[in-house]
Amino acid sequence: MTLLRLMYEFFKTGLFSVGGGLATLPFLYEMSDKTGWFSHADIADMIAISESTPGAIGINMSTYAGFKTAGIPGGILATLSLAAPSVIIILIIAKFLNKFRDNPHVEGAFYGLRPASIAMITAAGLNVAKVALVNITAFEASGNVADLFLPKAIILAVVIFVGQKKLKWSPIIFLAIAAVVGIVFKF
Repeated sequence: MTLLRLMYEFFKTGLFSVGGGLATLPFLYEMSDKTGWFSHADIADMIAISESTPGAIGINMSTYAGFKTAGIPGGILATLSLAAPSVIIILIIAKFLNKFRDNPHVEGAFYGLRPASIAMITAAGLNVAKVALVNITAFEASGNVADLFLPKAIILAVVIFVGQKKLKWSPIIFLAIAAVVGIVFKF
């Protein structure tokens, strides 16, 4: 039963996560809340692993989540289920694209999907920031605002962000630097 539910959840995610791999994050958070298969902290780990391994981030995250939920069969089924809607839709669009290419309704739909994609990616980014940069549990326990923030994580995020913008190095280098810093400073 878990495998069928896994297939359903990832097929649905693949069908509605318009905008690429990061757009799957709101669906993963919802899946986490509904099923308990993995935690929000696990999603942060999924992002880190998916960003540091070859391949599309959404596919990598679905493989990780499926494996964490149901082992190798879960990883395979989650991956195939996430990719299936895209394959089906691309085949349909390729068949009919020339006929509808200049249709104002099609152009309008794509125009409307762009801001929706940005909103979903932004919401996902804020959820990741909440997991990576703040400690709500510590704040709730103490009531002290200083306990809310994780200063080392915030400093690392700012340094990596500024470094990425100024140095234009490969993201792989910054991921490696962040991993080493995390090990050395025991994040």
